[in-house]
Amino acid sequence: VCLSFNPQSTLLATGSMDTTAKLWDLEKGEEVASLNGHSAEIIALSFNTTGDRIITGSFDHTVAVWDVGTGREQNLLIKMPTNNNAAVNSKAAMQCPGLCVQLWDAATGTHIATLAGHSKEVLDVCFDYAGQRIATASADGSARVYNAGTKQCIAKLEGHEDEISKVS
Repeated sequence: VCLSFNPQSTLLATGSMDTTAKLWDLEKGEEVASLNGHSAEIIALSFNTTGDRIITGSFDHTVAVWDVGTGREQNLLIKMPTNNNAAVNSKAAMQCPGLCVQLWDAATGTHIATLAGHSKEVLDVCFDYAGQRIATASADGSARVYNAGTKQCIAKLEGHEDEISKVS
């Protein structure tokens, strides 16, 4: 259903309808870990900027943070009415049901902020490689960029006539 490379491009994470995420060693072509704990398909996953953690989102309405080295769940961040995409660094950003993105501390599970501003549903979210900016894509045809530290919108990218479904 979804996949992501770690920052070093040595591992690939895959999320499946079988309710697991798997980590694969790209040099050996072997599975190195199976992340078990969700009760429905994994629909989103993302490594943090150092590659030692991964976040998974599932149709079971949960988002979890996992230790890449051990394959163990570190934190169950939130139970949401719907799950969409998620991104992680030292913080985790997850789409809210609707027009916003929720920002969480990935280590403690503490809610930090809600990023708002779109006039229609947010369809995707990601951090930049340094973990200092958060980008959102929306059904309103715009993308926004937020400062991860100040939580302020620093750019409104407008010009599409229809939805933007992915951002990277």
